[in-house]
Amino acid sequence: QAYVSYSNIAALAHLAAKPGWEITSTLDDIKIWTHEEGDVLSLKVEMQVKIPSHLAFSLLSDFTFRQQWDKHFLTCQVLEAVNEDEKIYYVTSPPMTGHKPRDFVILVSQRQPCKPSEPYTVAVKSVTLMSMPHSSEYCRSEILCAGFQIYSDSDSSCTVCYFNRVTSGVMPYLAANLTGSSKSIEDTALECVKFLE
Repeated sequence: QAYVSYSNIAALAHLAAKPGWEITSTLDDIKIWTHEEGDVLSLKVEMQVKIPSHLAFSLLSDFTFRQQWDKHFLTCQVLEAVNEDEKIYYVTSPPMTGHKPRDFVILVSQRQPCKPSEPYTVAVKSVTLMSMPHSSEYCRSEILCAGFQIYSDSDSSCTVCYFNRVTSGVMPYLAANLTGSSKSIEDTALECVKFLE
């Protein structure tokens, strides 16, 4: 368990530190970057938020709030509170046209920074729980590595970076967006900022 939670945090830090991120779109307070490596596409969304970093951390690390701003989260329930820094959630997503709705079993690990220059971290990855087997109603999907890094800019503002290493399972949600025909990533980011502020 300790290893899984450590690897969850480490994988996010590793993804964030990769060289070669390319900026694809810029709104006033939101920047979207992508990183391609073989058939793996990673996404980074950077948001400027006018609240203290510790507050953003407490709001973003509790995934039961996620439905309030992310329309990809239909339901979200805590299956197991492993300890105060790790929780396992069961999430369902609405169906895309022609597809079953998706479901996910995810481990969310949170860490406070050790030094002021370090970010608050909320890391997410899929895990297997015997108590939550696949159901025929849903298409079980996997999150390889996703989460947030939250940097303090001042006492009343912070930069929130959302990362997602995109698998083919999440691709239908993003494909339309990256070709510019949908603004779902920007919309979700704007909703996130609105929710936080």
